[in-house]
Amino acid sequence: MIRNILEQAKKVDTKLSAISSSAKKHTLMLTRATLDPSIEPEDDSSFEEIPALLEEERKEILHLQGLKSDLLEQCRNLTPADRVVLARLSSRPHITDFIPALFTDFFEQKGDHLYDEDPSIYGGIALYHKIPVTVLGHRKGSSVEENLSCRFGMPCPEGYRKAMRLMAQAEKFARPIITFIDTPGAYPGMEAEEHGQGEAIARSLAFMSHLSVPVIAVVTGEGNSGGALALSVCNRMLMLENAVYSVLSPEGFASILWKDASRHEEACELMKMTSYDLYENGIVDEVIPEPLGGAQTDPTSVYRSIDEAIYRHLKALLKMSPKEVRADRHKKFRKL
Repeated sequence: MIRNILEQAKKVDTKLSAISSSAKKHTLMLTRATLDPSIEPEDDSSFEEIPALLEEERKEILHLQGLKSDLLEQCRNLTPADRVVLARLSSRPHITDFIPALFTDFFEQKGDHLYDEDPSIYGGIALYHKIPVTVLGHRKGSSVEENLSCRFGMPCPEGYRKAMRLMAQAEKFARPIITFIDTPGAYPGMEAEEHGQGEAIARSLAFMSHLSVPVIAVVTGEGNSGGALALSVCNRMLMLENAVYSVLSPEGFASILWKDASRHEEACELMKMTSYDLYENGIVDEVIPEPLGGAQTDPTSVYRSIDEAIYRHLKALLKMSPKEVRADRHKKFRKL
């Protein structure tokens, strides 16, 4: 259902953009003609026709806005499978959108200082409301070239070792850590296994559990398997409304359980992977609402909601001592 709605909404957006552009052009032409009557129209229409054209365009814009609103209203009662579709959209905001929207003075840090640089983990130092923090997360890329370079957000061991290097630095200088989770899972290639993929994930889990600085994780899209968990050992886990977080993908679940990947929609129901399921089960601490149709329809409002949630939880955590922060994290996971 959600795919059809989004396709129709995209067509409406295309028409809206074209008509809005035409209306702006006609408005500008009319303004110039008012200031200088000697100016000739830029198209076949005369200046006398422009007010009527603008009125037609205004009515069409209102009609299309109403049509889009009606389409998005159908997104109020989404199935888990619908939310998986939204979580995977390439147009959804990614870490390279969240960092400039939420942080200032960001300085990217690269490499694991052991072997290589993995672009699928993106992170560095930044200021968050004038508080020095370390921010990092999965990077899927926003173009085909970046997707391939970042392996669609699937890190190799070098990526997790880079993340641990940044977190060790944050621990040394008492900087809170904020992670953004959006990955189909750790990269399953032979080279990754040869370089110790399992060991890197396990070490990251152990390392994060012993940190004495506050850690806030935000699940923004997909959060699958150990690839997501390796950056998720936190004091507070926040999750966008249409994000998903699970032990593996629905297709993988269906393949293992029924030997039939086509039953992935049925798997979505059973896996309890949506934000509301996880909140109800005490895994997620807060669900951050999204606009109808997903975060990509109004990223600015999503940035505001994430900012408010992170700041509120970080303020509370900063009042704790290092020992209390570590104990708080241990208590969270023991409850699970």
